Amino acid sequence: MFCVFHHKSFFRFVCIFTLLTCILVACEPSFLPTPQVRITSLSPTASPTITRPIPTNTVLTAPSPAAQSSPTPIVNPYEWLTIDALKSRRYGGGVLQSVGLMEILPEFTRYRFKYRSEGLDLYGFLDIPTGDGPFPVILLMHGAVDPNEYVMLTYSTRYADAFAKAGYLTIHPNLRGYPPSEDGPNEFGVGDTMDVLNLIELVKDQSGLKGLLEKADSSRIGLWGHSMGGGVVLRVLLIDQEIKAGLLYASVNADELFNLAHFGNDGRREDKINIPDDIVESISPVDYLEEINVPVSLHHGEEDEVVPIRWTSELCRKFEQLGKQVECYLYPNQPHTFQDEGDLLFIQRSIAFFNTALLP
Repeated sequence: MFCVFHHKSFFRFVCIFTLLTCILVACEPSFLPTPQVRITSLSPTASPTITRPIPTNTVLTAPSPAAQSSPTPIVNPYEWLTIDALKSRRYGGGVLQSVGLMEILPEFTRYRFKYRSEGLDLYGFLDIPTGDGPFPVILLMHGAVDPNEYVMLTYSTRYADAFAKAGYLTIHPNLRGYPPSEDGPNEFGVGDTMDVLNLIELVKDQSGLKGLLEKADSSRIGLWGHSMGGGVVLRVLLIDQEIKAGLLYASVNADELFNLAHFGNDGRREDKINIPDDIVESISPVDYLEEINVPVSLHHGEEDEVVPIRWTSELCRKFEQLGKQVECYLYPNQPHTFQDEGDLLFIQRSIAFFNTALLP
């Protein structure tokens, strides 16, 4: 601000007063105004929240950095192999059909058959006794051999023929992977078990009807199994409570942990699976033996170098301790597959067993 001084006193006074006022205002310290604080209640929807995962009994996987989401329970990939899973399934469907006459003998006529199971084309042969019938039925499950050397009329044909001559309609499937049957998943023989259960349902559905099973009596069905086929028999006896009897011939162990420890594979043709013991237990028939309520016949050669004879002895004791109907035979000087006199004795005992269990 500029002031102009005049000689007159009044104007001098005004200028001096104005100058002093400006000096005082410029030198006085300034003060900041008191902040104005406004408190606003946040609505519930505007409040940020932190969600904690609810603890569960399932094993949780680490969430991806991109998104924190609720954990997904881990599915047991081996559930389909368990005894309980086999019990929960439905079986059957399709048709057991003839794919050709194989031979006609005085005591029986042999046909080749085909059926579908779990998406696979499976084959086998069937012996129909000569006569009017109806005849009780025996299904025979062979053991593990090299599929490249397998033929339709394999070593177990002689047992099927012996039963047919004794008046039984015998059904001998080629288990999966044995030509000409197609191959499929078969860990612990569970695939074979499902195939046999499907086959049994076809026998029940078609017995008495025109065709291969016209002379079959599906109310009297027995099972016979050698080595890995014995494992199939045990599982089927647990699942189908209408089966009347089961015979195990040098069978694999009812506890799959022993099979995994003993064999180079799983006791069949499948590679070993590294899975927890508790899951193997749920797959094994051994803890379900009390559910078998039909006669069981066990046979084993004392010179068996494939399957330990003690396994059959232990299984025999387990059945006896459970109060089950069981007969147990050990054969001196007999290997895994019986020979000569031992084999003839085995056949005689097998026929006698099924006569007691299946004939009126």
